[in-house]
Amino acid sequence: MSRCTGVILAGGEASRYGGAPKGLERVGGRRIIDRVVDALSAVTDSLMLVANDAAADGWLPGVRRVEDVHRGAGGLGGIHAALSHAGSAVLVVAWDMPFVPAELLAELRREGETPGADAAVPESDSRRGLEPLCAYYGPRCLAAVESRLARGERKVIAFFEDITVRRIPATTVARFGDPSIIFMNINTPAELALAEEHVASTHGGDHRRQA
Repeated sequence: MSRCTGVILAGGEASRYGGAPKGLERVGGRRIIDRVVDALSAVTDSLMLVANDAAADGWLPGVRRVEDVHRGAGGLGGIHAALSHAGSAVLVVAWDMPFVPAELLAELRREGETPGADAAVPESDSRRGLEPLCAYYGPRCLAAVESRLARGERKVIAFFEDITVRRIPATTVARFGDPSIIFMNINTPAELALAEEHVASTHGGDHRRQA
């Protein structure tokens, strides 16, 4: 098995959250960023935080923090930073996604490490039909991302046309829980309140279907 770095992507301006660091908000009494760390730690070999905020050095003591190489490039810039600094395959999760289960991340890593694959991305009902900020990217993705950035492109999945992507079908994703909760991200106070409701009704955030 090749080495894989778990990457917490703390990007974005949080404009809908008043500029506050939304990943530091608490869901079920725990910071969202800590929930992401727990899920990634279970299935990766090391951790790394991608964050441009200088205050981020204190968010996760002991976890290496790196910054975007290409500022202002959004999620694509975050993926680029993850691959550039890790020197290995990466499993990335946006820091405002409190309910991503380790079991799904393990599935992404297994699929991503399949011979011939460059990336593994779960399907969802989002506008893209995929969740590129909860995904596995192998080292070969770096050149494809750099090429797109060099052309001035910012669409986060643009480079998918240049690599071999294994899609995790929505039916498979659903084995790990309700996709609308798994991929929920916290962009507004209202969404934070909704996340608290999910925690209260799903055994502290364990939203997997019960036998």
